[in-house]
Amino acid sequence: MRKYSALAVLIFFSSSLALGQDVQFSQFYSAPLYLNPAFTGATQLTRVGSNYRTQWPALQANFVTLAAYADHYLDDKNSGIGILIQTDKEGLAGLRSTSFTGTYAYQLPVSEKFTVRAGLNAGYFLRDINFSNLTFGDQFDANGIFISPTTAEQFDTGANKSFFNLGTGALLYSDDVWLGLAVDHLNKPNQSLIGEDDRLPMKFSVHGGYKFYFKSGVTGDGMYAHPQERSLTPTFQYKQQGKFSQMDLGMYLTYEPMILGLWYRGVPFKNVDNIVNNESVVVLVGYSVKTRDSIFRVGYSYDVTISRLGTSSGGAHEFSISYAWFTGDPRKPPKNVRLIPCPDI
Repeated sequence: MRKYSALAVLIFFSSSLALGQDVQFSQFYSAPLYLNPAFTGATQLTRVGSNYRTQWPALQANFVTLAAYADHYLDDKNSGIGILIQTDKEGLAGLRSTSFTGTYAYQLPVSEKFTVRAGLNAGYFLRDINFSNLTFGDQFDANGIFISPTTAEQFDTGANKSFFNLGTGALLYSDDVWLGLAVDHLNKPNQSLIGEDDRLPMKFSVHGGYKFYFKSGVTGDGMYAHPQERSLTPTFQYKQQGKFSQMDLGMYLTYEPMILGLWYRGVPFKNVDNIVNNESVVVLVGYSVKTRDSIFRVGYSYDVTISRLGTSSGGAHEFSISYAWFTGDPRKPPKNVRLIPCPDI
């Protein structure tokens, strides 16, 4: 009993720390508006998509995240506009965060080889929690055994908080390489649910990669024939928020219509309380269908936990889906512009 009580306390406090930080997606390129507002309108089409993630499903302190987004490219304005709606809930404490965010990006060719995109986002956040679902130290004895249904801690049964959030980002890319930088929570909003001054620290993200193209395949016949991509794409993402940091390092193998991915998440050269920061290995499988004027993609990934929390946590399951299509005048095809070579899953 003492062993399991200690484990429960450890899980609660580790999840509480995580709740002060932002949501993370394993398929971060399939959550483009969340990753970097500069991705808004990057397909040069109209796009809708959704992401679902459940982390540590075998534990009470699990996390469930659902996001939906839409963006559109304004061809005559060299701009993209979009909206992102996201909700995240933690199972043990019932802490829920819901956000509504508008995004904008401007696209500018800077040379024959490179294009720059700059983006902004502005969002409204709502957070709430039910404190009656929590237990505190005075409800346990010295052996960690639950002894009292009441606590001396004084909280309202429910509490909520709302705040505005601002972010920005930029992308530099060519036909085969890209590098992006995003900064969120520029205004460091106060997120406290109990009336204190608890500022959400700024989050910095650097992401990029290089795509090695192989000989393309072909699907369809005659005027309906179009190439199928064959490529290998090493990519990375490094995030820093307050004293917390994380790195994703891996690659995609694209053999359309199939996409396979393998990732490592952690910062092995940075220990936290003398514990090596190895979090998970991520495996991904995706399916992509392209036509002359539309793109459909769906992906699934699983995080294999390699931290001390272990595989008994249930890892993390993540699903993504998106559809993009041409909505302009078919008699006036879009400009011949450079597309970002990064994967969309």
